[in-house]
Amino acid sequence: MEGVGGDSAAASPVNVFWQDVWRRYQYLLDKSTPHTVYRWIGTLVVVLIYILRVYFVQGFYIISYGLGIYLLNLLIGFLSPLVDPEVDVSDGPMLPTKGSDEFKPFIRRLPEFKFWYSFTKAFCIAFVMTFFSMFDVPVFWPILLCYWIVLFVLTMRRQIAHMIKYKYIPFNFGKQRYGGKKPSASSSGSRGD
Repeated sequence: MEGVGGDSAAASPVNVFWQDVWRRYQYLLDKSTPHTVYRWIGTLVVVLIYILRVYFVQGFYIISYGLGIYLLNLLIGFLSPLVDPEVDVSDGPMLPTKGSDEFKPFIRRLPEFKFWYSFTKAFCIAFVMTFFSMFDVPVFWPILLCYWIVLFVLTMRRQIAHMIKYKYIPFNFGKQRYGGKKPSASSSGSRGD
């Protein structure tokens, strides 16, 4: 009696098809995880296609403004630590504030892969929205652009002040790297004799 009850809906050909599509999609996402540079190059292509679409259509500026606000929100999550030292004053793990403090790696509130995925998905959704005229609200785009720039500058100034106050850098460049043991000069010179 396997086909009796709620199992028949789960085994319908449409559900099986969409589960298979989702499984393949997730497989491709999992395979792309270690290829950071190639993922971002693909996203850059999607961004350029979106920019060309908006430029040639001469519209959909409100979609671009909403996209910009969403991307700014993603960027803040990407640059922020998982545990904000300003908010969390508990005895939990904190960022080191002195050179003698124990090293704790910077853990982002929004990991790079999720940042990339949300970034790319937002541009794809915005691109699809440009094919529907109901989203083409007539606005004076220079005002939206100026407002977004002011919002970006104020938000980044606050974020940079937070980074300086709590002494963390959300990027890998400029940080001290620790390698394995380096061979000593005296032992390598004696082998050639």
